Amino acid sequence: LFLLIYKILNSFMHKFALSVKLYEVVTITGDVKGAGTDANVFVTLFGDFGVTPKVHLASKSRTAFEKNKTDVFRIKTHNVGPLKKIEHDNTGMNASWFLDRVVVTDMNRPHLRFYFACNNWLSREEGDNLFVRDLLGSLNPMDVPKLNKYIVSVFTADMKGSGTDADVFLNIFGENGDTGERRLDSDKDNFERGSEDKFTIESPNLGRLRKITIGHNNRGSSAGWFLDKVAIDDMGNKEVYEFPVNRWFAMDEDDGKIQRDVLVGSIQPMVMTGDVRGAGTNSKIHMVMHGTKGLKNSGKIFLEGGAFERGLIDIFNVEICELISPLSRVTIGHDNGAVGAGWYCEKVVIYCPFTGTEQTFPCGMWLDEDEGDGLIERELYEMVSLRQKKQKKFPWSLWIWTSDVKGAGTDAQVFLQIYGEKGKSDEIKLENNSDSFEQAQLDKFVIEMPDIGRLLKLRIWHEKRHPFSGWHLARTLTMEKYSFQCGRWLDINEDDNEITRELPATGYRVTICTGNVSGSGTDASVFLNIIGDLGDTGERLMIMSKNNVNKFEKGNHDEFLIEAVYLGQVHRVRVGHDGRGGGCGWFLDKVMVREEGQPETMAIEFPCFRWLDRNEDDGQIVRELVPAGDGLRLFNVGYHIAIKTGSVNGASSDSRVFVKLYGEKGDTNKTILAVSDNDLRNYFETGRTDIFILDTFDIGQINRLLIGHTNEGLRAGWFLDSVQISVPVHGLEYMFPCHRWLCKDEADGKVEVEIYPSEILDIEKLINYEVTVDTGDVRAGGTNANVFCQIYGDEGKTEVLALKSRSNNFERGTTEIFKEDVFNITAVDLGMLKKLRIRHDNSQAGAGWFLDRVEIVDNKDDSTYFFPCKRWLAIDEDDGQLARELVPVDEAFMRKGDDDEEDSEATLGLEQKAMSTTYTIRIKTGDKKYAGTDANVFMILYGIKDDTGIINLKASKTHKNKFEQGMTDEFIVEAVDIGPLKKLRIGHDNCGSAGWFLDWVEIDAPSLGQKLRFPCGRWLDKGEDDGAIIRDLFPNSLQTELYTPFVPYEIKIFTTDVFGAGTDADVFIVLYGRNAVCTQQKSLCVNKRERRMYFERGVEDMFIVELEDVGDVIEKIRIGHDNRGVNPGWHLDRVEIRRLLRKGKGSETVIFPCERWLAKSEDDGETVTELVPSDIITEKLSRDGNLKVTEVEVEDALETHTYKVSVMTGDVYGAGTDANVFLTIYGDLGDTGERKLSKSETNSNKFERGSVDKFTIEAVDLGQVFRIKIRHDNSLVSADWYLDQVEVVDEDTEEVFLFLCERWLSRKREDRLSCSSCAVIPYHITICTGLERDASTTSRAYVIIVGSNHTQTDRLWLDLLDGKQGFEAGSLESFECRGSDVEEIKKVELGHDGATPESCWLVDELSVAVPTKGVKYIFACKCWLAKDRGDGLTSRVFNVLDAEAISISQKIIYEVTVVTGDVQNAGTDTLIYMSVFGANGSTEEMLLQKNEDRFERGQEDTFNMEIDDIAPLRKMRLRIDGSGSRPDWFLDKVITRNLTTEELSVFTYEEWLSRTRGPKRTMICEMGAVVDEEMMVELTTYIIQVKTSDVAGAGTDANVWTVIFGENGDSGTLALKECNKSNKFERKQVDTFHFSDILSLGELSKVRVWHDNTGLAPGWHLEYIDVKDEIMDKTFRFPCDRWLAKNDDDGQIMRELACANNDYLDLNEKTKYEICITTGDTDEAETKENAWIVLEGKKGRSKEFVMENSSKKKRFLRGNVDRFEFSSKNLGDIAGICLVIGYCSVIHFYIHSIYFSFYHTHNICSRSLVPVKYEIIVITGDEKGAGTDANVFITIYGSNGDSGRRQLRQKFRNLFEREQTDRFLLEMLDMGELQKVRIEHDNSGLNPGWLLDRVEVTNTANGVTTIFLCGKWLDIKRADRQIARVLHPKY
Repeated sequence: LFLLIYKILNSFMHKFALSVKLYEVVTITGDVKGAGTDANVFVTLFGDFGVTPKVHLASKSRTAFEKNKTDVFRIKTHNVGPLKKIEHDNTGMNASWFLDRVVVTDMNRPHLRFYFACNNWLSREEGDNLFVRDLLGSLNPMDVPKLNKYIVSVFTADMKGSGTDADVFLNIFGENGDTGERRLDSDKDNFERGSEDKFTIESPNLGRLRKITIGHNNRGSSAGWFLDKVAIDDMGNKEVYEFPVNRWFAMDEDDGKIQRDVLVGSIQPMVMTGDVRGAGTNSKIHMVMHGTKGLKNSGKIFLEGGAFERGLIDIFNVEICELISPLSRVTIGHDNGAVGAGWYCEKVVIYCPFTGTEQTFPCGMWLDEDEGDGLIERELYEMVSLRQKKQKKFPWSLWIWTSDVKGAGTDAQVFLQIYGEKGKSDEIKLENNSDSFEQAQLDKFVIEMPDIGRLLKLRIWHEKRHPFSGWHLARTLTMEKYSFQCGRWLDINEDDNEITRELPATGYRVTICTGNVSGSGTDASVFLNIIGDLGDTGERLMIMSKNNVNKFEKGNHDEFLIEAVYLGQVHRVRVGHDGRGGGCGWFLDKVMVREEGQPETMAIEFPCFRWLDRNEDDGQIVRELVPAGDGLRLFNVGYHIAIKTGSVNGASSDSRVFVKLYGEKGDTNKTILAVSDNDLRNYFETGRTDIFILDTFDIGQINRLLIGHTNEGLRAGWFLDSVQISVPVHGLEYMFPCHRWLCKDEADGKVEVEIYPSEILDIEKLINYEVTVDTGDVRAGGTNANVFCQIYGDEGKTEVLALKSRSNNFERGTTEIFKEDVFNITAVDLGMLKKLRIRHDNSQAGAGWFLDRVEIVDNKDDSTYFFPCKRWLAIDEDDGQLARELVPVDEAFMRKGDDDEEDSEATLGLEQKAMSTTYTIRIKTGDKKYAGTDANVFMILYGIKDDTGIINLKASKTHKNKFEQGMTDEFIVEAVDIGPLKKLRIGHDNCGSAGWFLDWVEIDAPSLGQKLRFPCGRWLDKGEDDGAIIRDLFPNSLQTELYTPFVPYEIKIFTTDVFGAGTDADVFIVLYGRNAVCTQQKSLCVNKRERRMYFERGVEDMFIVELEDVGDVIEKIRIGHDNRGVNPGWHLDRVEIRRLLRKGKGSETVIFPCERWLAKSEDDGETVTELVPSDIITEKLSRDGNLKVTEVEVEDALETHTYKVSVMTGDVYGAGTDANVFLTIYGDLGDTGERKLSKSETNSNKFERGSVDKFTIEAVDLGQVFRIKIRHDNSLVSADWYLDQVEVVDEDTEEVFLFLCERWLSRKREDRLSCSSCAVIPYHITICTGLERDASTTSRAYVIIVGSNHTQTDRLWLDLLDGKQGFEAGSLESFECRGSDVEEIKKVELGHDGATPESCWLVDELSVAVPTKGVKYIFACKCWLAKDRGDGLTSRVFNVLDAEAISISQKIIYEVTVVTGDVQNAGTDTLIYMSVFGANGSTEEMLLQKNEDRFERGQEDTFNMEIDDIAPLRKMRLRIDGSGSRPDWFLDKVITRNLTTEELSVFTYEEWLSRTRGPKRTMICEMGAVVDEEMMVELTTYIIQVKTSDVAGAGTDANVWTVIFGENGDSGTLALKECNKSNKFERKQVDTFHFSDILSLGELSKVRVWHDNTGLAPGWHLEYIDVKDEIMDKTFRFPCDRWLAKNDDDGQIMRELACANNDYLDLNEKTKYEICITTGDTDEAETKENAWIVLEGKKGRSKEFVMENSSKKKRFLRGNVDRFEFSSKNLGDIAGICLVIGYCSVIHFYIHSIYFSFYHTHNICSRSLVPVKYEIIVITGDEKGAGTDANVFITIYGSNGDSGRRQLRQKFRNLFEREQTDRFLLEMLDMGELQKVRIEHDNSGLNPGWLLDRVEVTNTANGVTTIFLCGKWLDIKRADRQIARVLHPKY
């Protein structure tokens, strides 16, 4: 009864409060002139309960509002409560009105009479021109409320067009209200450009000002206005406010607005103290903020109330008079006025709400007199990259009326949320002081909100639920524009028990269905939020069920009514509970929502069927539901929120933390973070990171985050460090730094804060997949191990996903479906799926698993992918792998497999092979002691896209016992699309004898066409090296091999079902395409185990192999076996080869029937056969997804031909062979493959001397046969074979093909020299390896030549010949490489491909010679090229500026064609030497490389040679040395082509070079050049007359030789044997020799004559030699008059004689020579010594004349002229003299009274060949064993020719000893400028090895010394094992 009465009274009071009121309004017009008005007068009453509409004060009297008159009016309006003010409006013709006062009486309660004093004009023309006034009322007529004065200064900008003629209006807002809109007007012309206009506004006191609204009405001719700022001086409160604007108010400028809201200028500084010891301070901190460009500043502001403690942030709110944001700099400091004044400032962050700009000013320094630089004030500058723009917020006025009902007030915390057209506000907490929200009270608040446009609705609620928190809300009012009526209780015990109201409201009926499972009910507090198109209800507590007292019990359907503003189409429900109470776990079936009044059939169903329980399912207690039929995962977005609590003291919190996310599409509810994903139990502890998952609708990109806590618990205060939010669905990650207290007692006292993202990172996007795993129905096929999978697509890959559910998984023959759970199935959006990696961990018993296939459904587009496997994942089955990579195949192929189970596996294998990459891995264990390992080795391959995962290397293809010392093990690994390999990881598990020395790993990927080498060269051993047992290896690019990628073929072999049909032999196959394109021979089995398994009787074997692509048509195959094993005979039924189509999806199968034996004992005894196709079956996937099969019979297949082969063995001694002979025939349609010639049809003993053996070979039509290859295996004793010829007859076409050989097939009798292939220009590289320990290397070296303009050669590999394994210590290796011409060389790079620690190399010297440039560079390297030596480089770049440059003879590249005659046995294997003679010199002898098959009968061999630049060519000399098994050679001709000038020279011989064949029986020939059919040199006969001198003992018994030199070269060595005298070379005898058919040398220049010093009296005194050229009919004399004797003269037995023409002089005539010597007239010019002189003439040379200088004669005195006279033979023109004397200034020659000056004859001397003595100094090196006992020879080359080979010897002296200098004097004709020397020894003696340091050659005639550096060994056991060196001069 009491409750009923209470409700009735309450209802009555409420109605009374809202009833209509009668007010009496009395106006008293003032007593001043013109006080009355005829305008319409309106009044608006403002009270505590609201505002009346504008009411017209209408009077029937015409004298109303006249001067000094009182008018009374009665108005009816609603109850506004106690009056506060009125508003009066004024219109009409005579509007001016002087109002004295107004009295308003509440007629219902007459004691409420309010007096409003005015005493002012309401007029446009009078007073302050205001016709609208706010009047403040009072119950006391004597107490007139005072108005406050505001002086408003308006600053118009000083810029063109900135002034306005429009009317300007202003409204000022403060914390107590606003002034209303006031027009700003005065007497003067206001608002002009650059002006300041002042106005006074009177108004009630507004408290602290918040904002102004200013604008104009756009009237006038120039209405546009640029306002700079507004300043307001609050006279009553003595405050000055500045409102910066700096914007246009114009329709056609800026954003087009003519009215703006402007906030008061305020700044929020945050000051962070550093986290270092002693960082805090008690000093007074001050700050000065400087505006843009430093023009304005804030003045010094003292930051009061801050703690400034270590590691803390202090936040302040500073109001400044001007807007200066953005700031240019900040000055911060302190007064140093406290104990411990020093302060470490980390940074200052300043936020300006007006501009929304947050700026960061880092400091990170002490402000301390005793620290650092001692400053206590610093200038800080912004780190611009950290600047952020935040959302602007505007102040709103909010008035809330509590009803005048008993018990209407509340002391609960009240919250408010406002919705507008542009969005909604945050949840606003209205601070409830002790006197707020009392009965019948009006409460005023100023709230800050973003711009949400026109207001639509308001939600208001409070949080307390106990009996005294009930609240009766009358209405709310915001900004005096929007009024929201309520008149309802917010009380759990009143009305409808709701504590939340939405204004205006409608109703929603909600049915919540609890599941019917055990323990599904809950006692927790359940809340619900309904979300629609137009907004949401907010979270409403489900308190009062309409149909059940005990809510949310098992199987319950509970109904609730929710009042809310209309939401539009409802599309989502958020439901949850607070997780409190014992049985709080709840299983929710569904939620149904309908509008109140609609039938149940219209309800929207939101299914759930999941637990909301911390201990069940995914542990979440809040879920968002979408309507039935919509996939939840397609709509919901998971926000992963990682919250890091700071590491400061007391940072942890016991309070409940909530978050709210704001995005571009909306914002989430404020959500309590109740259940952590990483489940650290006690949340928000110091230094910890807690991760929560918020599943909600997509809010788009996150703009900001609200985070805070409820301030509950003992330790509610919380220090938040940062928040990280990952949104996998969007692929974004947001970083929110905070680093501040959220605590009532710390910093600014806030417990919630808005944070903006500092960084947005891209992460992987996530979607959902459904995985079906099918275990094969084989024995023990299931597994108990943990199974994991990883899915790969075009866009990326998932993480490793564990496949687990509550059932017994992966049992034999079962299919398990795993639907993705919320927490573990979400995966990256992969796009099209490409592969699946699936594995298990081999745990538990019965881990081996036979996986049949996996199906994956992509829920995004509902597509299904099939991944067939049909393989074991077991260590003891198949290949021992626990992981498989599977690729998807089309469903049509899967259906085909289902229809035809036999074909399914084969069908799928080829497709998978094509999509995967097969890697053949070869692992080399080092050849060191204990290098092998017994441990389990594993490997991971890393590509640029992915890695293979762990590969257990279980089954080696090559060795049963793997990884043994020095062995190479081979493994096959398949992977799918991991991209190009970038590295591999290899290691072992350290079990057993674990230590392992790994040399290298080689990976061959045929489908990619590349072979990579990963060098290691290190131990994987805990006790060796660095102790690592896992290493990462990287490919050595220098060892990478690239080739044409292979393609997969599926080969099915059908063995016939007849007795003994199977075989254990090694079966191989070769595929042939068109145009003779074929694959390599491929063995189908790789080891004995496989050979025993396959090719059994009646069995079909399938192989998938990768081979070369032979094109679209396979014309034939060759298949056979090696006839080994127990039962090698094999009956082959047919072969089917399938490959994928190039276009479209599908395959083509080619059938090759055989039906015959391949056995030695069956059919024709052949084990190899060729098959042609009979049918082609094509399977193609059509557009409708079906498989279309077509079969076509092959009509134009190749025919099988029979070839008769006749092999003729030569008729020479030992020609026959007992070895096995093999033959390959090549035609333009293909080849036969290698066939063994086993059974001769003509002889039982094959291949005997002079016999012909015939064989029959069947092969598919080869077309035109153009080549054969024949070889033997060098087996048995008599293997050497001389093959004469082979004849091949095609019996089907009767074509005969003859192939001549006429040579040995023998390792002993044929040379194996090789020659580099030709490139652009040659580079000659020499490398000297150092002698230190480990200096040698087996790595492959290279050079790169770099020229100007960054041109460079390719990498020139320096491959060693003659089977050398590497660069040995102390070795000297020479290489000839050919590379592109880089013009001028700038740099040379030298390196090697070794990457292991053992591949170090010490390079001592590198030389690069470029013959075509005539230059050689020598680089003194002396550096390591090693990973672990020196600086770790394996390549170095040398600059030619640091090299020693040497000029060498320039060479030209000639193309040389040697034509061997087409006569029997014309070919040769002897050594052939060539010399070429030209107009500008001659070459040395050059060896023509045999290169295995050159210089054979009828051949034209073309190759390039480097020849000195001596063009034009005159003749050529060829010499053979008679070595080899076929020393005779029939030379047809030689053709040379100068590649620079394209000049062609032909040298014809057409005869034998042989000791035994041909008419000449010579091993040397000379051929004249024919250029353009013109013979360059003619044949002639030379008659040589040799005159022995008339001197005692002048004759000789030795053998004499000579060489004649002329303008066309030299004659070669001519032996002076056949003579007209029987006893040659006797004293005073002339011997004549005839040499016919010699190519004319033209004008002769010199002869070289020598003897061999044999016989009893070898010494010989030669007077002269005459040479007559019969064609020229000219005789040339070469005078000598010297001894050629070891014991006479200078001991030389070789002389070079210059030509002296004898046409004009009588060579026997004597003449006198007078010599005048003038001694210089200078000090010490004279000499007491004798002088000697030799005259050099063109026709000869004089003897030495002695010019005696005795004490009596006193010659050669200072200034004297001494004359001498000598008789001599006629020497011809004097060319020069040789004088030995102390000092001479001038020498005169007197001949027949004619004087010749030395200087006049100098030019003649330079052109003449005169004898000159050369001093040769040889210096031997200073190393052990440097000296030699061998005979040393030297040849000197100069511009005038060469010296010939001269022996360096001296009597009675041990020459060429270690560090010894030996001097020799050799007389030679003037060599001119020395170009090079050749020095050699004959390797005789006990210690012939010789280290030559250098050779110095001095021309004694002109004193010029030329130095030839060597520094190399001449030793057949050291360096390059050469005993001859060519040295070039160092200048």
